[in-house]
Amino acid sequence: MISAQTNSATGEAVQAATHERIHKLKLSDAKLKPIADKVLGGERLSAADGIALYRSRDLLAVGWLANHVRERRHGDVCYYNVNRHINPTNVCVAHCRLCAFGRDPDAPGAYTYALEEIWQRAEQGVRAGATEFHLVGGLHPDLPFEYFLDVIRGLKQRCPGVHLKAFTMVEVGYFSRIAKLGIRDTLLAIREAGVDSLPGGGAEIFNPRVRKVICDHKTSGRQWLEIARTAHEIGLRSNATMLYGHIETEEERVEHLILLRELQDETHGFVAFIPLAFHPANTALAHIPDPTGYDDLRTIAVSRLLLDNFDHIKAYWVMMTPRLAQIALRFGANDLDGTIVEEKIYHDAGAKTAEYTSRTELERLIRAAGRTPVERDTLYRPVIRTVPVLDLPPAPASGFVPTTTLTLEA
Repeated sequence: MISAQTNSATGEAVQAATHERIHKLKLSDAKLKPIADKVLGGERLSAADGIALYRSRDLLAVGWLANHVRERRHGDVCYYNVNRHINPTNVCVAHCRLCAFGRDPDAPGAYTYALEEIWQRAEQGVRAGATEFHLVGGLHPDLPFEYFLDVIRGLKQRCPGVHLKAFTMVEVGYFSRIAKLGIRDTLLAIREAGVDSLPGGGAEIFNPRVRKVICDHKTSGRQWLEIARTAHEIGLRSNATMLYGHIETEEERVEHLILLRELQDETHGFVAFIPLAFHPANTALAHIPDPTGYDDLRTIAVSRLLLDNFDHIKAYWVMMTPRLAQIALRFGANDLDGTIVEEKIYHDAGAKTAEYTSRTELERLIRAAGRTPVERDTLYRPVIRTVPVLDLPPAPASGFVPTTTLTLEA
């Protein structure tokens, strides 16, 4: 039995440690003082606080606060996983201005994998110790819903121990339309086929003004949130993302984060949040400057501070570069994502990072940043390896086109 006296002593120790941290924090921006008091006191921040954090030039203080929250939750632990990205097709009807991945069916570089090709890639992943397959792709005008269900059924049959994180809210919305099913029935169908959770892509920025410019022909922000809500209601957890660094304002970023926080209050269904910097190369928005490291770190930190009901914030090394992702582990992030193996979406938009990072290298990066690496599964349960995992050779070069592709009958 823990006595009231022990509880009191523990509370006093925590309070003393908090006061010690306050004294260590040096603020060059006086507007951060009331926000810092809230953070150190464990209080929820408002939208106005979020805007103030974004507008502050005291990046180190904002990062210090985010790191305080991160260490309060996770200590020195940093998670990663052994995963395999698979993109079944890059053929897409959406024609989003933000995207360099999607192609028309007859465009150079357009592809659609046959089922056997997808399963072969998955089996390669299993041999490398993958615990997760991450499947997202284009909105193909001619593929039936049954093709995607067959993809999942085949993966679950061949790789029953691997978690299938598949289909964004945007893809679910598209499947619903082509299959003439309601959203709930569509989600039930993919769950029955074997989907275990959903990735968080396609959220972009929820504000209608922004979506009208960057992704006018796909799921709206309101619909994305409603699909996520329904997925959570039937037991499918998901991630969430925000694409930043294009035409959105700081207010619209904060609005996006608050909408996610409100839905998480309701469903508790989001597993992790991943801020994604916009890469403009090869898109219709190529005139927009590349993202800066300053904005990347600021967005990681503000996300950690505003999303008080999200357990995990990822520093996606493919987008940020491994070096900057290491620094982000001191700005609120507690996860580097995974091995990935074959990343197409960011590399089509000009990413210069590798498409694959080995388990050994991820652990090295984490330790060099002063954190303790912990391999996890998709739901953040520690993975204990009884058999050593062999690191894979480098993935195929960016722009790889499969030797065989699915042929659709007219």
